[in-house]
Amino acid sequence: MTSLKTPPLAPLLDRLFQEADVTTSSTTTELLSGEGERLIRSKTEYLDFYRRLKDLWLPVSRETGKLLYMLARACRARTIVEFGTSFGISTLHLAAALKDNGGGRLITSEFEPSKVARAREHLTAAGLIDLVEMREGDALETLANDLPETIDLLLLDGAKALYPDILHVVENRLRPGALILADDADYCPEYLGRVRSSDSGYMFIPLTEEVELSMRLG
Repeated sequence: MTSLKTPPLAPLLDRLFQEADVTTSSTTTELLSGEGERLIRSKTEYLDFYRRLKDLWLPVSRETGKLLYMLARACRARTIVEFGTSFGISTLHLAAALKDNGGGRLITSEFEPSKVARAREHLTAAGLIDLVEMREGDALETLANDLPETIDLLLLDGAKALYPDILHVVENRLRPGALILADDADYCPEYLGRVRSSDSGYMFIPLTEEVELSMRLG
């Protein structure tokens, strides 16, 4: 059995997805239009923009959550780095995969303190907190040091404009065959240009309109 389908995680995820559906849909659409469209692409105003979103869930979809779990299980991940914890829905899926793989270490970074606190509560309730190291602050700083020697999977789901910068920070730790999943990557053409370049050292495939999957070649 997978941890995703058994208590305490299964009912917890159902509740969290339901809560996210109720609280984010209309507000998120409004914030990501007009001025929000510009801010989400900004490398200089991202902290202010995401502070305005501090009460919104901004979760991965249910399908993307399952995909994260499946990818982490399929590559037998032991070390995972996540950029953008939010309230911890994606973190729960990744930590569950580590648990079902027999253990490991998930490092996740989130700059909004209230979200860190909520994510920690959810991971504790799921019995997965011992697999997760939560780093509070700007990921350009929190992920710059003390990373595992090799990283099996990287999730990019924070400030979209920083995707290429975060990739640069962790790139020398990505093992050959490491997977990178970037959510809403279309907001960052620079990132897409980086991983899709013929000499980038990556293979890529756009899985959906929202999700880009890449694999480190060497």
